[in-house]
Amino acid sequence: MIVLTEQERRLLSLVQPVAEGIGMEIVRLRVQGGRRPHLQIMAERAGGAPTDVEDCARLSRALSPTLDAADPISEAYTLEVSTPGIDRPLTRPGDFARWIGHAVKIELARPIDGRRRFTGVITGEDQDGAHIELDDETELVAGIHEMSRASLVLTDELIEAARAAGNLPPQPEDDEESLADFEIDESEDEDEETGDVQ
Repeated sequence: MIVLTEQERRLLSLVQPVAEGIGMEIVRLRVQGGRRPHLQIMAERAGGAPTDVEDCARLSRALSPTLDAADPISEAYTLEVSTPGIDRPLTRPGDFARWIGHAVKIELARPIDGRRRFTGVITGEDQDGAHIELDDETELVAGIHEMSRASLVLTDELIEAARAAGNLPPQPEDDEESLADFEIDESEDEDEETGDVQ
């Protein structure tokens, strides 16, 4: 599920060794169509270590010579390298095991009893696949290869886990003192309310 198409598999074979060479791992690779194709690469430091914008820029610079030489997309395209984010996609064996106890959304490639989309809490991952306790308290067991999409659900618990792991960017202070230096010009608001024209 890191990739979905044959073109994406070929691209992954090019970019994965480059990423590993600088201590990074590819989380997901997608080519999105349109008049100008968009190559999106999600990556993180090996082992899920905190990853920042500079890591993405470093990977982008490292990939450019390889992609230029191989020319894997015939037309001009846009390259985007980003981190997975807090509500990250889960695309590789072992991803679910790292996030046991957290909420997840899953879409299966083939439906089970007419149903493809599931939401629940990750309870484990083993050779049978990811184990998810669903909202109706039943269990779904599915392998990565059976999923077309899976991602964590943004919850307070997930935000706290990201903060504890150092994966959350610094947040502004949420108090009145931090806003004390800002002046608010209320004249424009008053004009908008009365409909006055300047």
